[in-house]
Amino acid sequence: MARFANSTKFLTPQEVADHLRVSKMTVYRLLKSGELASVRIGRSLRVRESDMHAFLKARFHQAG
Repeated sequence: MARFANSTKFLTPQEVADHLRVSKMTVYRLLKSGELASVRIGRSLRVRESDMHAFLKARFHQAG
């Protein structure tokens, strides 16, 4: 099996919710609307850590 130099870390919806400090239901709404990218592995949804960071970066705005 090949090793990848840039190892991708996948997070569960609960882990994403913990990082963002929102409810798991909020994460599922973001996934369903397509605002947050995910991959289905079997019956489970997973979010790449890099996709979570991109989601956050896109929502930052300059105040003041």
